[in-house]
Amino acid sequence: MLIGVPKEIKNHEYRIGLSPAAVREYVEHGHDVMIQRDGGVSIGFTNEDYEAAGARIVDTPEEIFAKADMIVKVKEPQPNECKMLREGQILYTYLHLAPDPEQTRLLAEAGVTAIAYETVTDNRGGLPLLAPMSEVAGRMSIQAGAHHLEKAHGGSGTLLGGVPGVAPGKVLIIGGGVVGTQAAKMAIGMGADVTILDRSLPRLRELDDIFGGRVKTVYSTVDAIELYSREADLVVGAVLIPGAAAPKLLTREHIKNMKPGSVLVDVAIDQGGCFETSKATTHQDPTYIVDDVVHYCVANMPGGVARTSTIALNNATLPHGLALANKGLAALEHDANLRNGLNMHKGYITYKAIHDDLGAKLNLEYLEPLSAIKI
Repeated sequence: MLIGVPKEIKNHEYRIGLSPAAVREYVEHGHDVMIQRDGGVSIGFTNEDYEAAGARIVDTPEEIFAKADMIVKVKEPQPNECKMLREGQILYTYLHLAPDPEQTRLLAEAGVTAIAYETVTDNRGGLPLLAPMSEVAGRMSIQAGAHHLEKAHGGSGTLLGGVPGVAPGKVLIIGGGVVGTQAAKMAIGMGADVTILDRSLPRLRELDDIFGGRVKTVYSTVDAIELYSREADLVVGAVLIPGAAAPKLLTREHIKNMKPGSVLVDVAIDQGGCFETSKATTHQDPTYIVDDVVHYCVANMPGGVARTSTIALNNATLPHGLALANKGLAALEHDANLRNGLNMHKGYITYKAIHDDLGAKLNLEYLEPLSAIKI
């Protein structure tokens, strides 16, 4: 199979779909790989590195999209990229379709087979291709939040860890999954006062064991969200419903009642955000203020540490990518976990949560994945 890796074009996105080490794996399995010139140079992966791994360097994305059997990316294709996709081609990347009707419509028009990293599962019900970026984003959420709590960046001037004689800042983490756990680790490391809200009592018990009482674990209710957000210096939104738009857990009224200069970090922004006032921002212009509360809603947070993120992502995506390259769509028939990653095929939506959010709006039909790949 011919694998194509275009340079990412989203604002300040420096990650790349395949590292040189991953390219070498594809080549060792008998596949050909095209990499767009300078696609990884900003994170230390040179054109020479890719050529040494067996890739062919091409100058334009147009050539990659026109010739490749499978496109491997990091972020969702931008509109001009969607228009270069075609039926019979496999797209393997993050998609986050539920809050993005325009991308969904364009992928349907292209007829491409779109496999989303974020909905591929494992045998334990986890999301193994989302997990590494969730780990990065969780850790970055505290780093970014602490930075924007500084007065020069719009915050209240609060040091999360405090100092002797001064109480530490209060961090509220809504969601105790991968993002929330990693955020808690960083916040505890900084010496903050940390509370995690979650609706799973078993998960709250696990978190209590993991952190040995160093965090407060609270069952998530509207009342709890209202109470703890009012006292927080930093709130991290870390909720996820796989494939679906994120629920709006923090309302505008809650935000009005927060402390002036407090900071919100919405890690769920790729799925539409979990705060009512959230809107996607970029690394170039990461924050805005609503009701004296700083909002950090960067939609590609891990892109800020692109080298670490690329390597971590490739570690997770490589096995399934090789299966697709080796077997084509037959890989989806044989692997139910990979099949869960199929979001679009030949104009059909093949992931139920996305169809629930967008099917009627876009007049697109749902087709069960096994049935879809046989048409």
